[in-house]
Amino acid sequence: MITFILNSNTIHTDMPPGMLLLDFIRYHQHLTGTKTGCNEGDCGACTVLMGTLNNNALQYRSFTSCLTPLGNVHGRHVVTIEGINPEEGLNPIQQAMYAESATQCGFCTPGFVMSLAGFCLGHRPATAEQAIAAVDGNICRCTGYKSIERAAAKVAQLLAQRGDAAAVDFAVEQHLVPAWFAGIRERLRALQLSANGEFEPADDVQAHYVGGGTDVYVQKPEEMKLQAIRFLFDQPPLNGIAREGDRCVLGPAVTVTDLLESPLIQQYFPRFPAYARLVSSTPIRNMATIGGNFINASPIGDFTIFFLALDAMLVLSNGRSSRELPLRTLYKGYKTLDKAPEEYIAQVWFTLPGAGQQFHFEKVSKRTHLDIASVNSAISLTLDGDAIKEVRISAGGVGPVPMLLEKTAAFLQGQPLRETLVQAAIAIAQTEIAPISDARGTAEYKRLLLGQLIKAHFITLCPQLQAAAMLNHEQY
Repeated sequence: MITFILNSNTIHTDMPPGMLLLDFIRYHQHLTGTKTGCNEGDCGACTVLMGTLNNNALQYRSFTSCLTPLGNVHGRHVVTIEGINPEEGLNPIQQAMYAESATQCGFCTPGFVMSLAGFCLGHRPATAEQAIAAVDGNICRCTGYKSIERAAAKVAQLLAQRGDAAAVDFAVEQHLVPAWFAGIRERLRALQLSANGEFEPADDVQAHYVGGGTDVYVQKPEEMKLQAIRFLFDQPPLNGIAREGDRCVLGPAVTVTDLLESPLIQQYFPRFPAYARLVSSTPIRNMATIGGNFINASPIGDFTIFFLALDAMLVLSNGRSSRELPLRTLYKGYKTLDKAPEEYIAQVWFTLPGAGQQFHFEKVSKRTHLDIASVNSAISLTLDGDAIKEVRISAGGVGPVPMLLEKTAAFLQGQPLRETLVQAAIAIAQTEIAPISDARGTAEYKRLLLGQLIKAHFITLCPQLQAAAMLNHEQY
């Protein structure tokens, strides 16, 4: 039986674990403030908050309930718009939306309010920019975003008074959430049960492995509802980011937000926040797992491309034995993996960048944010003086699988860095790729994009090429 707290009520349900949380909320709990919109995690109308105990601290993040299986909320706190309503009147978030005329038809408003509530219960800096970033997964089709931005800025002003107070305590004090939130930490501690509990299939049952569900529940939500599922999301043995010697070791259930908040990732990849902003939205980044991105095997998987350039290694397990293989050898063809059905990723590791090693990620899509790539690429580059000591370049959207451009890297290895060398490398890269024309662009366009992204890598990382590029631009 699945057990969790929904707003202020403890829920025990034997509904299918693969059922969508959105359907359970609306059609079984009759909490209709959470709206059904795109059912793909794009519009944010179904946004809820999920509270989890992390090292005995209560942590809230926004989730799209249209992509969240019921099994992923076992032992957690789920908050809908009804859960933050005061007994009378409006809370300060709702009041800000009202005062700034930030709602028109109102369909999207609960999602915006919940995303801002997640901002208030989180630990982001209390700035208008961060408040606006918190609603990057919410779409409004009729109001106009300037009024919504003004409402978000008002919420940020209120949070600026928080100081060192705990987020939940301050939110209760300021009536951002009801007083009963103060007791949730103790109630969740009492629900510290394994999510691989009694609703999990038997060991001898062939089951689907599900992490955050952000892709599989777009593709086949009805089919997944009645499937036997082993839930991998936020499980302690499969989570965490740690340094072991010169390695960074990741659990496959680590989310993009986990990476963003990791001091280790911040230390070695200072540009990571800029890269992550190009990927999906805040609620999806809160849900999407690294292991899921790899196993999904999309030719344009953003973090597959990211970790390919780092030569990441995978540990695959079937529950009885394990084996290790490079990420670059996982893909045998379009959506075809060197993985048995019963295997799952148990661990991911890569060697941390050494002295002189630089990293960069680029992505082009039809929209800057909340969109899949037309072409994406990453590079790991180590220079020895003016010569290229070591280089790896990955590329997505230019073939049936996420690619490591091995011929291009071999050509660059040991060569003195010059603008002409980069141009020659781009020509070699063109021989390694086989893009197709589709909704994200023509094959010719994708070839052009890859060349531009390779240029962008070198111009960004190499000051001498930055100067040459500027000189050429001035001459032009």
